[in-house]
Amino acid sequence: MDQRSDSENLSPFISDRVLVNGKVVPLTFTRDGKLRWNHNDRRCLNVEKEALGFTFEGSRIRVNVVVEKRDRILCFANMGGIGRQSFVFEPLSEESLTLWSQKLRDYIDSLGRPKRLLIFVNPFGGKKCATKIFVEDVRPCLEDADIQFTVIETKHQLHAKEVVKTLDLSKYDGIVCVSGDGILVEVINGLLERADWSDAIKMPIGMVPAGTGNGMVKSLLDSAGEICSPSNAILAVIRGHTRSLDVATISQGKTRFFSVLMLAWGLIADIDIESEKYRWMGSARIDFYALQRITYLRHYNGRVSFVPAPGFEEYGEQTSYSGEPSCETSTSQQESLNIQQPGYLGSDVKLENMHWRTISGPFVSIWLHNVPWGSEDVLAAPNAMFSDGYLDLIIVKDIPKLSLLSLLSKMNDGSHVHCPHVMYLKVKAFVLEPGARIDDPTKEGIIDSDGELLARGNVTYKGNVKCYMAYDKLQITVDQGLATLFAPV
Repeated sequence: MDQRSDSENLSPFISDRVLVNGKVVPLTFTRDGKLRWNHNDRRCLNVEKEALGFTFEGSRIRVNVVVEKRDRILCFANMGGIGRQSFVFEPLSEESLTLWSQKLRDYIDSLGRPKRLLIFVNPFGGKKCATKIFVEDVRPCLEDADIQFTVIETKHQLHAKEVVKTLDLSKYDGIVCVSGDGILVEVINGLLERADWSDAIKMPIGMVPAGTGNGMVKSLLDSAGEICSPSNAILAVIRGHTRSLDVATISQGKTRFFSVLMLAWGLIADIDIESEKYRWMGSARIDFYALQRITYLRHYNGRVSFVPAPGFEEYGEQTSYSGEPSCETSTSQQESLNIQQPGYLGSDVKLENMHWRTISGPFVSIWLHNVPWGSEDVLAAPNAMFSDGYLDLIIVKDIPKLSLLSLLSKMNDGSHVHCPHVMYLKVKAFVLEPGARIDDPTKEGIIDSDGELLARGNVTYKGNVKCYMAYDKLQITVDQGLATLFAPV
């Protein structure tokens, strides 16, 4: 039993004698949200943390509970360290039943938990297990929490974005993506392309890992010291806590793409996109193709310019803002984007008034990150924060192949950023001017944003997916805390 000095918190909302497993025991519900009772030994249940919801079954009240496996109370099944169970009690009178029901409902309502959710399930992502994860892990918890939900299985790329752009958001308290990071990106872009984007982007978004990377949900759960599992992820949604998330606007001419995870050019982009042809290998495709790319290492000409965060002004050479990219996309690219106005046009920060630095190539890799984890096993940017208003920039230029192999092996714990061949800094704004390969100037590279093929140059990756932008100068700005995510704390 917890000992507290605050007598106000410990004073009961209600205290009564009830039936538990056929025995009459004292049960108390305190103002700090604790259910306490005696049955064989003293028990205590933290309603905010452990109770999903309540079911009222005639004269009985069922408390649907989720607890960690190691907890001594009510633990049973293995759900990635989480167990679901119930505690049932029966008030001894009709008056007592009414009072208990009202007090428990009022307390749950006071926590601000979502009551209606729209859920996107991507059956094609990762190991194609999203539907199974929804059925076995997500739906039971939502039903225990008495949360109403509408499920949409995505049928094709950009399906979620199309739905969100015309969705009546007043019907929902949040959107949940049972998928990898791709559906989250679609939802963010869909919300920001609405005429009412300034209100729409306030909609909380939840993530349940069911894709290849799962970098965003890994970052969320890891920040709270929790295992990246579907059960922990949906619990974060049910409990209703939120945190803000920076959104990066990538612009080129009139074309805009809203990024929440990362942008890559060079080695990381080549591995991520070109390894798609080995998707049949599962996650092993990344390691397999990385070895190929290291063996036949590519260096790219180009230049990056950036506004460094305070404390990082020593990187690069001083320069001035060269103006917004004015590259015109082709008709087919504009059609694929289905650009519509009005919508969010990006940050209105005065870039020409900021202090710019520049670094010229050749480069092996340029990597920008918004959150710490790029995938469940790649801690890409260990110092990244969700809403600090900056992107973490990782630059690799000249590096021996053996050192590069060692660097990639250290990405699982983030120690790669301490490699002497790595520049790691924070930036407020960024301009990429991608060039051709050093070994063959007729060949250019790939620009990857959030796992999507943003742009590709000449004689490079030959996938059938249309690009969002041209392989040319592009600009990135950051809006601090623009989006909202369901989070563990």
